[in-house]
Amino acid sequence: MGFGLRDPSAAMRDFLLQAGGCAVVDGGLATELEANGADLNDPLWSAKCLFSSPDLIRKVHLDYLMAGANIIISASYQATIQGFEARGFSKKESEALLFKSVEIACEARGIFQSSYRNGSYTVGADEASSRKQPILVAASIGSYGAFLADGSEYSGHYGKEVTLQTLKDFHRRRVQVLAESGADLIAFETIPNKIEAQAYVELLKENNIRIPSWFSFCSKDENDVVSGDSVLECTAIANACQNVVAVGINCTPPRYIQGLILTIRKATDKPIVVYPNSGERYDADRKEWVASTSICEEDFVSYVSKWSEAGASLIGGCCRTTPKTIRAIAEALSTVRSAPQSTSACD
Repeated sequence: MGFGLRDPSAAMRDFLLQAGGCAVVDGGLATELEANGADLNDPLWSAKCLFSSPDLIRKVHLDYLMAGANIIISASYQATIQGFEARGFSKKESEALLFKSVEIACEARGIFQSSYRNGSYTVGADEASSRKQPILVAASIGSYGAFLADGSEYSGHYGKEVTLQTLKDFHRRRVQVLAESGADLIAFETIPNKIEAQAYVELLKENNIRIPSWFSFCSKDENDVVSGDSVLECTAIANACQNVVAVGINCTPPRYIQGLILTIRKATDKPIVVYPNSGERYDADRKEWVASTSICEEDFVSYVSKWSEAGASLIGGCCRTTPKTIRAIAEALSTVRSAPQSTSACD
């Protein structure tokens, strides 16, 4: 199913209704690719697999769908025309790889729906129960810092020479290509500052992009994104854009999510999407995740009902989360949906 040419906000509301009020977003892609044997020690990170091992990407998408995901996110987070060209691909080949990221996700959806009776799949402890599993494909767009591959996506500090126009010029063609790729929406992910959010809003308007999108910020606490910009200000920028059908947070420690949902709700009535990481910290120098305040999967999932009650209606995981995590989230949300007299956002 897709949003088509309908009113984006109405389409998202209908999608959430079909999903039972809360939708499940998939989990970490790159770390799951590594768990399946991929070597991602590369500036292209997960995008490397688009030409080295596309079948592995498809497998991970399917693993998340089988775990209960309603939304799978393409392997284009670090896929940029500039990055591919630096590896020797032509502009045409680079654009084809962007298209391929969405094609792989759509193929996985088709395989899953064909194998599991057009989207009906059983999740949760009670194998006798099943729910309709509407599925959307989101085309991922990572920040400028993700292209730099220097960890600045987790700080938002690009330097004074990087202006609003710099960011618009960098992202423009990728946004145009992914808007025409067949994805149901664009996921602008791990946005670290308000200037990049503003760049995305202006690009959507200037290029007459019709595909819906969500804006997902990376935060350092319950009030500010990683650059120090106010979450309220960042949310207001996203809220003012008609294309944006959800606003939220990703790749942020779980302990901050409930407070962030409450902060975001002050600036928008759009659906809120949250998909935190495991709580570990990314070391840009070592280029690896290191233990800090990480939590076990059981503790991670224990937050889900609280996030739903606080107002989140799209919930998943980011870096270092797995299909096991997503299955547990799907089961937790199933419980929330069926709870009598619930006050959660899933009602």
